[in-house]
Amino acid sequence: MLTVDVEKTGDVAVVRCNGRIVRGEEVRTLRSAVVSEKGSRIVVLDLSEVEMLDAGGLTTLLSLHQWARSRGVQLKLVNPSHFVREILTRTQLDHVFDVSTLDHALMVLGGNPCCYTRVAASY
Repeated sequence: MLTVDVEKTGDVAVVRCNGRIVRGEEVRTLRSAVVSEKGSRIVVLDLSEVEMLDAGGLTTLLSLHQWARSRGVQLKLVNPSHFVREILTRTQLDHVFDVSTLDHALMVLGGNPCCYTRVAASY
């Protein structure tokens, strides 16, 4: 199961994922949450609580990366769990995605983690 919470301030949306990003309903949930933030300039995926990522999940992340690029949206992956980081490294996708910590990403973007407000969007 995957739960997703979205926090937004200005044109930056932080999408916090908890659970499994795997083929099926979970990838549809993630896709829906990210695509619904099409008005954001930057979408940050917090993967710190993701315990499983399969080929369907990787494909979805790549698809979202392409979706974001085609719309001028920056997609950033932050705080990947040990398992997710290992998968990204083994597949060399850590060179494709912008991967960092949430604090670092927000600092670079000029934001402050305490300034993000939770919106009613949970998936």
